[in-house]
Amino acid sequence: MKTENTPALSAKPKPLSAKFRHFINSDNTVGYLFALPFIVGFLGFTVIPMFVSLYFSFTKYNVRTPPVWIGFDNYVRMFTKDTRILKSLWVTFHYVIISVPLKLAFALFIAFLLTRKKKLESVFRAIYYLPSLIGGSVAVTLVWKELFSSTGLVNSMIQSIGLPEVSWFGDERFAVWPLILLTVWQFGSSMIIFAAGLKQIPTTYYEAAKIDGAGNGRIFFSITLPSLSPIILFNLVMQLISGFMTFTQSYIISGGSGRPNDSTNFFALYIYNQAFNYFDMGYASALAWILLLIIGAVTFLVFKTSNAWVFYEYKD
Repeated sequence: MKTENTPALSAKPKPLSAKFRHFINSDNTVGYLFALPFIVGFLGFTVIPMFVSLYFSFTKYNVRTPPVWIGFDNYVRMFTKDTRILKSLWVTFHYVIISVPLKLAFALFIAFLLTRKKKLESVFRAIYYLPSLIGGSVAVTLVWKELFSSTGLVNSMIQSIGLPEVSWFGDERFAVWPLILLTVWQFGSSMIIFAAGLKQIPTTYYEAAKIDGAGNGRIFFSITLPSLSPIILFNLVMQLISGFMTFTQSYIISGGSGRPNDSTNFFALYIYNQAFNYFDMGYASALAWILLLIIGAVTFLVFKTSNAWVFYEYKD
């Protein structure tokens, strides 16, 4: 008598499916594993805090008590009751409008000098890049504060040529200028990018211009600058964003108060004081989102106008 074949109860468990084994062994999985620390950090320290701060911007929150929903009151307060915000915005725009062009111009000038063929070229590049590595640190900012103090080196040099002493950090007309000069001094990162761009400009352009009798000035404005315009755009956007977010220098030099008379009270410093000195986290979050909108608007305008002054070699 025939019996039907039935699976044995003691059969061994089946191995992993071929699809799962393929997933484990695929290159994509390895890539995801290597990218996982960045993904977790980006979500945990950027994306999620952004959405949390957006929620806080519509609340009254002082850290010690739970947030209370108040709608757009923080934004209404910002534009109708806060008398210091306009001064802070003016100081920030004033700083950015002056420091960013000066920094880029100086970086391009040094890059132009360092790309001339000479001995120890790489050594000089490294030396000129050092200020960008240490320039934003607290220690260097303190040194800068001493340089511009009443008995510092800058005032000593001014007095040596018969000019009166300048109260750099006591007079609101001059207080922001040491900060601007400190920013310009940190030109290394932009300089390296400009130097790389200058190396990529074909020498045939310069040879043809010289054959046509063009002078150095004409060559610079007709060949060098147009060829560097995409790199200028990149550096401009990056430095604008960095300028609007400037905090450390003003905090250290002014003691966190933005003195004198809020003349160094940058917008990022104002946000910090609202959040961690006055514990008004809701209002500080609203200010942070306004800063994000300002940076976004300025960046959009730069990109919108770039079609008129940025030239690409292989542009349709």
